[in-house]
Amino acid sequence: MSDTKERLLSHVRDYHIEKQPWHAFRPGVDEIWPSGAVLDAEDRVALVEAALDMKIAAGGHTRKFESHFARYMKRRKAFLVNSGSSANLLALSALTSPHLEERRLRPGDEVVTVAAGFPTTVNPIIQNGLVPVFVDVELKTYNATAERIKAAIGPKTRAIMIAHALGNPFEVAEVARIAEENNLFLIEDTCDAVGSLYDGRLTGTYGDLTTVSFYPAHHLTMGEGGCVATSNLALARIVESMRDWGRDCWCAPGENNRCLKRFRYQLGTLPDGYDHKYIFSHVGYNLKATDLQAALGLTQLAKVDAFTAARRHNWSRLREGLDGAPHLVLPEATLNSQPSWFGFAITVASDAPFSRRELVDFLESRKIGTRHLFAGNLTRQPAYQDVPHRVVGTLTNSDIITEQTFWIGVYPGLTDEMTDYMVTSVREFLARR
Repeated sequence: MSDTKERLLSHVRDYHIEKQPWHAFRPGVDEIWPSGAVLDAEDRVALVEAALDMKIAAGGHTRKFESHFARYMKRRKAFLVNSGSSANLLALSALTSPHLEERRLRPGDEVVTVAAGFPTTVNPIIQNGLVPVFVDVELKTYNATAERIKAAIGPKTRAIMIAHALGNPFEVAEVARIAEENNLFLIEDTCDAVGSLYDGRLTGTYGDLTTVSFYPAHHLTMGEGGCVATSNLALARIVESMRDWGRDCWCAPGENNRCLKRFRYQLGTLPDGYDHKYIFSHVGYNLKATDLQAALGLTQLAKVDAFTAARRHNWSRLREGLDGAPHLVLPEATLNSQPSWFGFAITVASDAPFSRRELVDFLESRKIGTRHLFAGNLTRQPAYQDVPHRVVGTLTNSDIITEQTFWIGVYPGLTDEMTDYMVTSVREFLARR
Protein backbone atom coordinates (compact mmCIF):
# COMPACT_ATOMS: atom_id res chain seq x y z
CA MET A 1 0.00 0.00 0.00
CA SER A 2 1.36 3.41 -0.92
CA ASP A 3 2.05 5.99 1.79
CA THR A 4 -0.56 8.32 0.30
CA LYS A 5 -3.24 5.65 0.33
CA GLU A 6 -2.33 4.59 3.87
CA ARG A 7 -2.65 8.19 5.06
CA LEU A 8 -5.99 8.58 3.32
CA LEU A 9 -7.39 5.44 4.93
CA SER A 10 -6.10 6.54 8.33
CA HIS A 11 -8.04 9.78 7.86
CA VAL A 12 -11.11 7.73 6.90
CA ARG A 13 -10.94 5.92 10.25
CA ASP A 14 -10.64 9.26 12.05
CA TYR A 15 -13.56 10.61 10.03
CA HIS A 16 -15.70 7.62 11.01
CA ILE A 17 -15.10 8.32 14.70
CA GLU A 18 -15.88 11.99 14.16
CA LYS A 19 -19.15 11.17 12.38
CA GLN A 20 -20.24 8.59 14.98
CA PRO A 21 -19.91 10.31 18.35
CA TRP A 22 -21.27 8.26 21.25
CA HIS A 23 -23.96 9.54 23.56
CA ALA A 24 -26.23 7.82 26.03
CA PHE A 25 -29.64 6.70 24.80
CA ARG A 26 -32.33 9.35 25.40
CA PRO A 27 -35.74 7.65 25.77
CA GLY A 28 -38.44 9.29 23.70
CA VAL A 29 -35.88 11.48 21.92
CA ASP A 30 -33.66 9.05 20.03
CA GLU A 31 -35.44 6.94 17.47
CA ILE A 32 -35.35 3.17 17.89
CA TRP A 33 -35.38 1.75 14.39
CA PRO A 34 -36.91 -1.68 13.79
CA SER A 35 -33.96 -2.61 11.59
CA GLY A 36 -30.76 -1.13 10.27
CA ALA A 37 -27.14 -1.63 9.34
CA VAL A 38 -24.37 -1.68 11.94
CA LEU A 39 -21.30 -0.20 10.27
CA ASP A 40 -17.90 0.37 11.85
CA ALA A 41 -14.67 2.06 10.77
CA GLU A 42 -13.43 -1.03 8.94
CA ASP A 43 -16.59 -1.06 6.83
CA ARG A 44 -16.07 2.57 5.85
CA VAL A 45 -12.40 1.93 5.07
CA ALA A 46 -13.24 -1.09 2.92
CA LEU A 47 -15.66 0.95 0.81
CA VAL A 48 -13.27 3.86 0.39
CA GLU A 49 -10.34 1.59 -0.43
CA ALA A 50 -12.35 -0.18 -3.13
CA ALA A 51 -13.33 3.22 -4.52
CA LEU A 52 -9.71 4.41 -4.50
CA ASP A 53 -8.79 1.29 -6.47
CA MET A 54 -11.67 2.06 -8.89
CA LYS A 55 -13.33 -1.31 -8.26
CA ILE A 56 -16.47 -0.23 -10.04
CA ALA A 57 -17.58 -3.57 -11.53
CA ALA A 58 -17.62 -7.19 -10.38
CA GLY A 59 -14.07 -8.44 -9.90
CA GLY A 60 -11.67 -9.77 -7.30
CA HIS A 61 -13.61 -8.65 -4.23
CA THR A 62 -16.75 -10.21 -5.69
CA ARG A 63 -15.09 -13.57 -6.29
CA LYS A 64 -13.53 -13.50 -2.82
CA PHE A 65 -16.86 -12.73 -1.19
CA GLU A 66 -18.62 -15.47 -3.15
CA SER A 67 -15.99 -17.97 -2.02
CA HIS A 68 -16.10 -16.92 1.63
CA PHE A 69 -19.89 -16.71 1.78
CA ALA A 70 -20.30 -20.13 0.15
CA ARG A 71 -17.96 -21.51 2.81
CA TYR A 72 -19.95 -19.79 5.59
CA MET A 73 -23.23 -21.13 4.18
CA LYS A 74 -21.70 -24.61 3.68
CA ARG A 75 -22.62 -24.51 0.00
CA ARG A 76 -20.34 -25.31 -2.93
CA LYS A 77 -21.20 -22.17 -4.90
CA ALA A 78 -22.52 -18.67 -4.19
CA PHE A 79 -23.35 -16.02 -6.76
CA LEU A 80 -23.53 -12.36 -5.78
CA VAL A 81 -26.39 -10.33 -7.27
CA ASN A 82 -27.71 -6.80 -6.93
CA SER A 83 -30.51 -7.51 -4.41
CA GLY A 84 -32.29 -10.21 -2.46
CA SER A 85 -35.30 -9.74 -4.72
CA SER A 86 -33.07 -10.42 -7.73
CA ALA A 87 -31.74 -13.49 -5.91
CA ASN A 88 -35.28 -14.83 -5.62
CA LEU A 89 -36.00 -14.07 -9.27
CA LEU A 90 -32.77 -15.72 -10.36
CA ALA A 91 -33.24 -18.85 -8.23
CA LEU A 92 -36.77 -19.50 -9.43
CA SER A 93 -35.96 -18.62 -13.04
CA ALA A 94 -33.07 -21.11 -12.98
CA LEU A 95 -35.61 -23.90 -12.49
CA THR A 96 -37.19 -23.04 -15.85
CA SER A 97 -33.93 -23.73 -17.73
CA PRO A 98 -34.17 -26.11 -20.70
CA HIS A 99 -30.95 -27.66 -19.39
CA LEU A 100 -33.08 -29.34 -16.71
CA GLU A 101 -34.94 -31.21 -19.45
CA GLU A 102 -38.03 -33.00 -18.07
CA ARG A 103 -37.56 -31.45 -14.60
CA ARG A 104 -37.74 -27.86 -15.84
CA LEU A 105 -40.66 -25.76 -14.64
CA ARG A 106 -43.04 -24.67 -17.36
CA PRO A 107 -45.84 -22.09 -17.48
CA GLY A 108 -48.84 -23.36 -15.56
CA ASP A 109 -46.81 -25.49 -13.15
CA GLU A 110 -47.47 -24.86 -9.47
CA VAL A 111 -45.15 -23.69 -6.70
CA VAL A 112 -46.19 -24.00 -3.05
CA THR A 113 -45.60 -20.89 -0.94
CA VAL A 114 -47.15 -19.04 2.00
CA ALA A 115 -49.78 -16.32 1.86
CA ALA A 116 -48.30 -14.12 4.61
CA GLY A 117 -44.89 -12.75 3.77
CA PHE A 118 -42.84 -10.45 1.56
CA PRO A 119 -43.93 -10.13 -2.10
CA THR A 120 -40.61 -10.97 -3.71
CA THR A 121 -40.79 -14.56 -2.48
CA VAL A 122 -43.93 -14.94 -4.59
CA ASN A 123 -43.38 -12.51 -7.47
CA PRO A 124 -40.85 -14.70 -9.36
CA ILE A 125 -43.43 -17.49 -9.46
CA ILE A 126 -45.88 -15.20 -11.21
CA GLN A 127 -43.23 -13.52 -13.37
CA ASN A 128 -42.27 -16.92 -14.78
CA GLY A 129 -45.85 -17.82 -15.69
CA LEU A 130 -46.18 -20.30 -12.82
CA VAL A 131 -49.04 -20.62 -10.35
CA PRO A 132 -48.53 -19.88 -6.63
CA VAL A 133 -50.27 -22.26 -4.25
CA PHE A 134 -50.87 -20.44 -0.98
CA VAL A 135 -50.97 -22.05 2.45
CA ASP A 136 -51.60 -20.50 5.84
CA VAL A 137 -49.04 -20.04 8.63
CA GLU A 138 -49.13 -20.58 12.37
CA LEU A 139 -49.43 -17.72 14.80
CA LYS A 140 -46.48 -17.38 17.19
CA THR A 141 -43.96 -18.92 14.71
CA TYR A 142 -45.45 -17.17 11.62
CA ASN A 143 -44.36 -20.13 9.50
CA ALA A 144 -46.24 -22.80 7.59
CA THR A 145 -45.97 -26.34 8.90
CA ALA A 146 -44.71 -29.31 6.92
CA GLU A 147 -48.20 -30.76 7.21
CA ARG A 148 -49.79 -27.74 5.53
CA ILE A 149 -47.18 -27.79 2.76
CA LYS A 150 -47.65 -31.51 2.12
CA ALA A 151 -51.42 -31.05 1.86
CA ALA A 152 -50.92 -28.39 -0.84
CA ILE A 153 -49.06 -30.69 -3.25
CA GLY A 154 -51.11 -31.55 -6.32
CA PRO A 155 -50.49 -33.17 -9.69
CA LYS A 156 -49.13 -29.91 -11.16
CA THR A 157 -46.87 -29.01 -8.22
CA ARG A 158 -43.20 -28.84 -9.19
CA ALA A 159 -41.50 -26.76 -6.49
CA ILE A 160 -41.70 -25.23 -3.00
CA MET A 161 -40.45 -21.68 -2.34
CA ILE A 162 -40.80 -20.38 1.21
CA ALA A 163 -39.08 -17.82 3.44
CA HIS A 164 -38.02 -18.36 7.03
CA ALA A 165 -40.30 -15.83 8.73
CA LEU A 166 -38.53 -13.01 10.59
CA GLY A 167 -35.47 -15.25 10.99
CA ASN A 168 -37.50 -18.08 12.54
CA PRO A 169 -36.91 -21.30 10.56
CA PHE A 170 -39.84 -23.19 9.13
CA GLU A 171 -39.73 -26.99 9.50
CA VAL A 172 -37.18 -27.12 6.75
CA ALA A 173 -35.78 -30.62 7.34
CA GLU A 174 -39.26 -32.09 7.11
CA VAL A 175 -40.14 -29.93 4.11
CA ALA A 176 -36.91 -30.99 2.36
CA ARG A 177 -37.92 -34.64 2.84
CA ILE A 178 -41.36 -33.92 1.42
CA ALA A 179 -39.76 -32.24 -1.59
CA GLU A 180 -37.44 -35.20 -2.18
CA GLU A 181 -40.25 -37.75 -1.84
CA ASN A 182 -42.34 -35.87 -4.40
CA ASN A 183 -39.49 -34.96 -6.79
CA LEU A 184 -39.97 -31.25 -6.12
CA PHE A 185 -37.38 -28.47 -6.07
CA LEU A 186 -37.01 -26.55 -2.80
CA ILE A 187 -35.92 -22.91 -2.68
CA GLU A 188 -35.17 -21.56 0.80
CA ASP A 189 -35.64 -17.81 1.02
CA THR A 190 -33.11 -17.12 3.79
CA CYS A 191 -33.10 -13.35 3.32
CA ASP A 192 -34.24 -12.80 6.93
CA ALA A 193 -32.51 -15.82 8.46
CA VAL A 194 -28.75 -15.84 7.88
CA GLY A 195 -27.22 -17.64 10.86
CA SER A 196 -30.44 -19.39 11.93
CA LEU A 197 -30.24 -23.09 12.76
CA TYR A 198 -32.75 -25.92 12.39
CA ASP A 199 -31.86 -29.27 13.92
CA GLY A 200 -28.41 -27.80 14.53
CA ARG A 201 -27.90 -27.07 10.83
CA LEU A 202 -27.82 -23.70 9.09
CA THR A 203 -30.92 -22.60 7.27
CA GLY A 204 -30.08 -22.29 3.60
CA THR A 205 -28.37 -25.69 3.56
CA TYR A 206 -31.49 -27.82 3.05
CA GLY A 207 -32.85 -26.57 -0.27
CA ASP A 208 -31.70 -27.04 -3.84
CA LEU A 209 -31.16 -23.28 -3.88
CA THR A 210 -31.05 -20.66 -1.17
CA THR A 211 -31.40 -16.89 -1.44
CA VAL A 212 -30.02 -14.11 0.77
CA SER A 213 -30.45 -10.34 0.92
CA PHE A 214 -27.79 -7.80 1.88
CA TYR A 215 -30.14 -4.80 2.14
CA PRO A 216 -29.32 -2.64 5.20
CA ALA A 217 -32.16 -4.17 7.21
CA HIS A 218 -30.67 -7.65 6.96
CA HIS A 219 -28.12 -9.68 8.88
CA LEU A 220 -25.16 -8.27 6.97
CA THR A 221 -25.24 -5.52 4.41
CA MET A 222 -23.73 -4.24 1.21
CA GLY A 223 -26.27 -1.41 0.94
CA GLU A 224 -27.95 -3.25 -1.88
CA GLY A 225 -27.10 -6.81 -2.81
CA GLY A 226 -28.09 -10.44 -2.57
CA CYS A 227 -26.88 -13.94 -3.24
CA VAL A 228 -27.94 -17.31 -4.61
CA ALA A 229 -26.17 -20.33 -3.15
CA THR A 230 -26.30 -24.03 -4.02
CA SER A 231 -24.36 -27.25 -3.80
CA ASN A 232 -25.88 -28.57 -7.03
CA LEU A 233 -23.26 -27.82 -9.68
CA ALA A 234 -25.71 -28.20 -12.56
CA LEU A 235 -27.98 -25.58 -10.99
CA ALA A 236 -24.95 -23.42 -10.20
CA ARG A 237 -23.99 -23.31 -13.86
CA ILE A 238 -27.54 -22.28 -14.81
CA VAL A 239 -27.66 -19.59 -12.10
CA GLU A 240 -24.35 -18.12 -13.26
CA SER A 241 -25.46 -18.08 -16.89
CA MET A 242 -28.82 -16.46 -16.16
CA ARG A 243 -27.24 -13.85 -13.89
CA ASP A 244 -24.68 -12.94 -16.57
CA TRP A 245 -26.94 -12.05 -19.52
CA GLY A 246 -27.71 -15.74 -20.22
CA ARG A 247 -24.34 -16.32 -21.85
CA ASP A 248 -22.92 -19.81 -22.23
CA CYS A 249 -19.35 -18.71 -21.44
CA TRP A 250 -18.18 -18.96 -17.83
CA CYS A 251 -15.09 -16.73 -18.04
CA ALA A 252 -14.97 -14.09 -15.31
CA PRO A 253 -14.85 -10.44 -16.43
CA GLY A 254 -11.43 -9.75 -17.93
CA GLU A 255 -10.80 -13.42 -18.64
CA ASN A 256 -10.58 -14.97 -22.10
CA ASN A 257 -10.57 -18.59 -23.17
CA ARG A 258 -10.58 -20.39 -19.81
CA CYS A 259 -12.01 -23.43 -21.60
CA LEU A 260 -9.18 -23.28 -24.18
CA LYS A 261 -11.62 -23.58 -27.08
CA ARG A 262 -13.18 -20.13 -27.28
CA PHE A 263 -13.45 -20.23 -31.10
CA ARG A 264 -14.25 -23.92 -31.46
CA TYR A 265 -17.88 -24.12 -30.35
CA GLN A 266 -20.92 -24.79 -32.49
CA LEU A 267 -24.23 -24.25 -30.66
CA GLY A 268 -27.72 -23.56 -31.96
CA THR A 269 -27.58 -22.63 -35.62
CA LEU A 270 -24.58 -20.34 -35.18
CA PRO A 271 -21.60 -20.78 -37.50
CA ASP A 272 -18.89 -23.14 -36.32
CA GLY A 273 -16.31 -21.33 -34.20
CA TYR A 274 -18.57 -18.45 -33.12
CA ASP A 275 -16.96 -16.57 -30.20
CA HIS A 276 -18.07 -18.39 -27.04
CA LYS A 277 -18.14 -15.11 -25.11
CA TYR A 278 -21.16 -14.15 -27.22
CA ILE A 279 -23.08 -17.42 -27.28
CA PHE A 280 -26.24 -17.27 -25.15
CA SER A 281 -27.81 -20.46 -23.80
CA HIS A 282 -30.50 -18.79 -21.64
CA VAL A 283 -32.83 -15.83 -21.85
CA GLY A 284 -31.07 -14.20 -18.92
CA TYR A 285 -30.52 -10.97 -17.04
CA ASN A 286 -27.66 -8.78 -15.88
CA LEU A 287 -28.04 -9.03 -12.11
CA LYS A 288 -24.40 -8.63 -11.08
CA ALA A 289 -23.23 -6.52 -8.15
CA THR A 290 -20.01 -4.51 -7.89
CA ASP A 291 -16.69 -4.86 -6.08
CA LEU A 292 -17.55 -1.85 -3.92
CA GLN A 293 -20.50 -3.79 -2.53
CA ALA A 294 -18.46 -6.97 -2.16
CA ALA A 295 -15.69 -5.13 -0.30
CA LEU A 296 -18.24 -3.99 2.28
CA GLY A 297 -19.74 -7.48 2.35
CA LEU A 298 -16.38 -8.99 3.28
CA THR A 299 -15.92 -6.80 6.35
CA GLN A 300 -19.55 -7.37 7.35
CA LEU A 301 -19.20 -11.14 6.96
CA ALA A 302 -16.39 -11.13 9.51
CA LYS A 303 -18.91 -9.85 12.09
CA VAL A 304 -21.88 -12.06 11.24
CA ASP A 305 -21.53 -14.35 14.27
CA ALA A 306 -21.44 -11.34 16.61
CA PHE A 307 -24.47 -9.90 14.83
CA THR A 308 -26.34 -13.19 15.28
CA ALA A 309 -25.52 -13.29 19.00
CA ALA A 310 -26.78 -9.71 19.42
CA ARG A 311 -30.04 -10.48 17.61
CA ARG A 312 -30.68 -13.48 19.84
CA HIS A 313 -29.84 -11.47 22.96
CA ASN A 314 -32.17 -8.59 22.04
CA TRP A 315 -35.04 -10.93 21.12
CA SER A 316 -34.67 -12.87 24.38
CA ARG A 317 -34.64 -9.65 26.41
CA LEU A 318 -37.89 -8.52 24.77
CA ARG A 319 -39.49 -11.95 25.18
CA GLU A 320 -38.61 -12.16 28.87
CA GLY A 321 -39.68 -8.59 29.51
CA LEU A 322 -43.09 -9.05 27.89
CA ASP A 323 -43.76 -12.56 29.15
CA GLY A 324 -47.28 -12.78 30.56
CA ALA A 325 -48.36 -9.43 29.09
CA PRO A 326 -52.16 -9.50 28.64
CA HIS A 327 -53.93 -9.27 25.28
CA LEU A 328 -50.76 -10.01 23.28
CA VAL A 329 -49.73 -13.13 21.37
CA LEU A 330 -45.94 -13.29 21.74
CA PRO A 331 -43.62 -15.02 19.27
CA GLU A 332 -42.04 -18.44 19.74
CA ALA A 333 -39.14 -20.17 18.04
CA THR A 334 -40.04 -23.13 15.87
CA LEU A 335 -39.40 -26.40 17.69
CA ASN A 336 -35.80 -27.65 17.20
CA SER A 337 -34.60 -24.25 15.97
CA GLN A 338 -32.19 -21.52 17.04
CA PRO A 339 -33.25 -18.43 15.11
CA SER A 340 -31.05 -15.54 14.16
CA TRP A 341 -34.00 -13.22 14.64
CA PHE A 342 -34.91 -10.48 12.17
CA GLY A 343 -37.70 -8.98 14.27
CA PHE A 344 -39.93 -9.48 17.31
CA ALA A 345 -43.51 -10.11 16.20
CA ILE A 346 -46.50 -9.16 18.36
CA THR A 347 -50.11 -10.04 17.55
CA VAL A 348 -52.89 -8.18 19.33
CA ALA A 349 -55.38 -10.77 20.60
CA SER A 350 -58.83 -10.79 19.00
CA ASP A 351 -60.54 -9.99 22.34
CA ALA A 352 -58.15 -7.18 23.29
CA PRO A 353 -59.78 -3.88 24.37
CA PHE A 354 -57.57 -2.02 21.90
CA SER A 355 -56.48 -2.32 18.27
CA ARG A 356 -53.12 -2.83 16.64
CA ARG A 357 -53.35 0.71 15.36
CA GLU A 358 -53.70 2.13 18.89
CA LEU A 359 -50.70 0.20 20.21
CA VAL A 360 -48.58 1.01 17.15
CA ASP A 361 -49.48 4.70 17.36
CA PHE A 362 -48.48 4.75 21.02
CA LEU A 363 -45.11 3.14 20.32
CA GLU A 364 -44.42 5.37 17.33
CA SER A 365 -45.23 8.43 19.47
CA ARG A 366 -42.41 7.26 21.72
CA LYS A 367 -39.97 7.02 18.79
CA ILE A 368 -40.18 3.21 18.75
CA GLY A 369 -40.27 2.09 15.14
CA THR A 370 -42.72 -0.62 14.10
CA ARG A 371 -43.45 -2.54 10.93
CA HIS A 372 -46.35 -4.72 9.82
CA LEU A 373 -45.48 -8.30 8.98
CA PHE A 374 -44.74 -7.23 5.42
CA ALA A 375 -47.66 -7.63 3.01
CA GLY A 376 -49.88 -9.65 5.34
CA ASN A 377 -52.18 -11.89 3.34
CA LEU A 378 -50.88 -11.38 -0.20
CA THR A 379 -54.13 -12.56 -1.77
CA ARG A 380 -55.74 -9.40 -0.36
CA GLN A 381 -53.16 -7.03 -1.88
CA PRO A 382 -54.29 -5.08 -4.97
CA ALA A 383 -51.40 -6.35 -7.10
CA TYR A 384 -52.57 -9.95 -6.78
CA GLN A 385 -56.31 -9.61 -7.28
CA ASP A 386 -56.28 -10.99 -10.84
CA VAL A 387 -53.30 -13.33 -10.52
CA PRO A 388 -54.11 -17.01 -11.06
CA HIS A 389 -53.43 -18.91 -7.86
CA ARG A 390 -54.67 -21.74 -5.68
CA VAL A 391 -55.40 -21.68 -1.93
CA VAL A 392 -55.25 -24.82 0.16
CA GLY A 393 -57.23 -24.67 3.39
CA THR A 394 -58.22 -21.39 4.96
CA LEU A 395 -56.00 -18.34 5.35
CA THR A 396 -57.40 -17.47 8.77
CA ASN A 397 -54.08 -16.77 10.45
CA SER A 398 -52.83 -14.81 7.45
CA ASP A 399 -55.89 -12.58 7.85
CA ILE A 400 -55.20 -12.16 11.56
CA ILE A 401 -51.62 -11.16 10.72
CA THR A 402 -52.93 -8.64 8.18
CA GLU A 403 -55.12 -6.96 10.76
CA GLN A 404 -53.49 -7.54 14.14
CA THR A 405 -49.73 -8.24 13.82
CA PHE A 406 -46.68 -5.96 13.82
CA TRP A 407 -43.03 -6.28 14.80
CA ILE A 408 -40.37 -4.30 16.57
CA GLY A 409 -36.62 -4.41 16.24
CA VAL A 410 -33.92 -6.74 17.52
CA TYR A 411 -31.06 -5.72 15.21
CA PRO A 412 -27.52 -5.42 16.63
CA GLY A 413 -27.60 -1.63 16.80
CA LEU A 414 -30.02 -1.79 19.75
CA THR A 415 -28.81 -1.60 23.33
CA ASP A 416 -30.28 -3.08 26.51
CA GLU A 417 -31.52 0.40 27.41
CA MET A 418 -33.45 0.52 24.15
CA THR A 419 -35.01 -2.93 24.48
CA ASP A 420 -35.93 -2.19 28.12
CA TYR A 421 -37.58 1.06 27.00
CA MET A 422 -39.60 -0.88 24.42
CA VAL A 423 -40.76 -3.33 27.10
CA THR A 424 -41.62 -0.54 29.51
CA SER A 425 -43.57 1.33 26.84
CA VAL A 426 -45.65 -1.70 25.84
CA ARG A 427 -46.43 -2.48 29.47
CA GLU A 428 -47.34 1.13 30.18
CA PHE A 429 -49.80 1.09 27.28
CA LEU A 430 -51.34 -2.17 28.54
CA ALA A 431 -51.63 -0.82 32.10
CA ARG A 432 -53.71 2.10 30.81
CA ARG A 433 -56.16 -0.39 29.26
